[in-house]
Amino acid sequence: MRKAVFSLLVENSSGVLSRVSGLFSRRGYNIESLTVGETLDSSYSRMTIVTTGDEDVLDQIEKQLGKLIDIKEIKELPISETVCRELILVKVECDASKRSEIAALSNIFHAKVLDVSEKSVVIELTGDQTKLNAFVSLLNSYHVIEIARTGITALERGAK
Repeated sequence: MRKAVFSLLVENSSGVLSRVSGLFSRRGYNIESLTVGETLDSSYSRMTIVTTGDEDVLDQIEKQLGKLIDIKEIKELPISETVCRELILVKVECDASKRSEIAALSNIFHAKVLDVSEKSVVIELTGDQTKLNAFVSLLNSYHVIEIARTGITALERGAK
């Protein structure tokens, strides 16, 4: 089993996301992460899908995606040649006595404190999954109230 990152250029129209996710669910494939956003040309969106499977399953996924008429381009991005990032927002319970500890920890990871209230802080961090997981793991010694993750967005390195 290996992780694969697929980058799709799709028509920016209603129903495309439903057709892509439906393809995965009908065949019993799992989507670990899915992000979609408009490109420079507003008639197209870039969809990044992360999934796991053996070589046959991943090959089948790519072939099945290629059959959808809304998809203009599909390619599997090689992990070693790809820039992958994810955004996480974490709400941590803290009072004034813990605020400086959490701020110091956030600074180590180059995270931003977005909101401070009497009983909590909201922190934003962008990076690869390893960095985000390490940050959340360290925050677990405090009381994490809520987490929101965007999923992976990826582009191939270089001029390709």
